[in-house]
Amino acid sequence: MNRVFYGNKQGGAPIHAFTLSNPRGMSATVLDMGGTITAIHPDAQSPNMVLGLKDAGAYEASGWWNCLIGRYANRIRGGFTLDGKHYPLVQNEFGVTLHGGRGQSWGTRILEVVSADDAALRLRLLSPDGDQGFPGNLTVTVTYTLTPGNELRLDYEAVTDAATPVNLTNHTYFNLAGQGAVTQQLLQLNADHLTPTDEKQIPTGEIARVDGTAFDFRIPTPIGARVDSAEPQMTLARGYDHNVVLNKSTPLDWAVRMSDPASGRRMEVLTTEPGMQVYSTNNVNGSQVNAAGQVIRPREALALETQHFPDSPNKAAFPATILVPGETFRSTTIFRFS
Repeated sequence: MNRVFYGNKQGGAPIHAFTLSNPRGMSATVLDMGGTITAIHPDAQSPNMVLGLKDAGAYEASGWWNCLIGRYANRIRGGFTLDGKHYPLVQNEFGVTLHGGRGQSWGTRILEVVSADDAALRLRLLSPDGDQGFPGNLTVTVTYTLTPGNELRLDYEAVTDAATPVNLTNHTYFNLAGQGAVTQQLLQLNADHLTPTDEKQIPTGEIARVDGTAFDFRIPTPIGARVDSAEPQMTLARGYDHNVVLNKSTPLDWAVRMSDPASGRRMEVLTTEPGMQVYSTNNVNGSQVNAAGQVIRPREALALETQHFPDSPNKAAFPATILVPGETFRSTTIFRFS
């Protein structure tokens, strides 16, 4: 295990970077701040498959870049009601809570290092009762494992002492070319349906087929082929920023196959989660700078956020997200490179 000092948080707390490796030359670097993935190299010659930021300060300022997201990944509108009590959460000007609420991101927190070796890093976070407006003391453990099969595996566990919604993901941005636009890279999704949204990007509750829409990636298709489509769902998000409903033939099924025709690099994503947010980096505004010091522009990466559906606490027909005492939340996502 290669552990190095990475920088300091505002206020002085030290941040450390842990680099995992396998005998095939693959490596992955994870920060103890937010469980942030700063780099994935499938082999010693390949560029970084992750679109990283300039330094520790940039990750802390962003709060959501390449890191662990909780307590509730994606969006909830107007808070939620549980066991007769309403929890308003931290809402933006549109009444929406995104990724737990800006300014309270888990991506800015130093996580406890439970164990670390060449192949695996286990991090733990205690989210206290009232954190981000959610009830219950929630303990989350995330294990990052680099397997001999060139996989970065993320295993999530969570327990609580009071009923609470839980929806965890990792918000890593991928670019299989290492730099430049991802529009020519190919995407295949194991999804026949999506959850359409309203103008605030909150699911309407409908489960709609992808046939004949910009969301039909059932065969490999360039990411940029329809990213600027005039379809209403695309114009409201200025690109892809939608939850797809994953097909499931096994509990840990493939969700994504992404490839770069120019280099031949491929990535497959497998997950136990029922959905995934596909986000084409629409909202970068010139304030983020990559590790090379260049301004990050829209379409320079694709985020593939395995998850339960947005606003599920307010949508009874969606897969349940309430964790109760005595139960353990478990989820696995695998990023496989070839």
